[in-house]
Amino acid sequence: MYREEVDLMIGFKSTSFVLCAFLFYYISFCLKKSHFVLSEHHISFCRIYKARKGNPGYDNFLSFLNAATDALIYCQTFCNLAETKGLGTCFLGTTIYQPQPIIDALELPPLVFPVATITLGYPDENPPQPDRLPLEAIIHEETYTDYTPERINQFYDAKENLEENKRFVELNQTETLAQIFTDIRYKKSDNEVLSASLLKALEQQGFLTL
Repeated sequence: MYREEVDLMIGFKSTSFVLCAFLFYYISFCLKKSHFVLSEHHISFCRIYKARKGNPGYDNFLSFLNAATDALIYCQTFCNLAETKGLGTCFLGTTIYQPQPIIDALELPPLVFPVATITLGYPDENPPQPDRLPLEAIIHEETYTDYTPERINQFYDAKENLEENKRFVELNQTETLAQIFTDIRYKKSDNEVLSASLLKALEQQGFLTL
């Protein structure tokens, strides 16, 4: 997609239309390099390659990862552009939790797969920046440095002692902030079920053979 197309989409007043258009564009963009692109008409690059005596071999997991990486980079770029226009965004990584309903609703052909959703709108408030871990907690120099219990305590001490996070722990009736995510929000049992549905959808769209 070109910058002009992104600007045009951001210019629409109907938030739902922008979201739907973008959803369709980014899904197509996901496979742009190897499989599928949206222009005035849908053009399958696999068909083009075959017509030009090529032998495309993109029905595999490596090609999915490459295409998904491109799409996610584009999604972040879209968010950056949207925010320069005064729009608020929220990146929903949970799209891959239940990809099949999106595939069905948009009638996506083989080798096209949804990897993210962006909610978009004009904000009516300006909340404060959420608390973040210090940079030294996520940056590794030259080689990966593993996390010892002492380093973890050092990095999370300030975060866990914020009043809002203490209240959050109290409301969820857990001992630590981490338990809210591991034991309540993103449980192992749920992750296993969602992983199975994701693999099934990847197989259906032609990226895996299980």
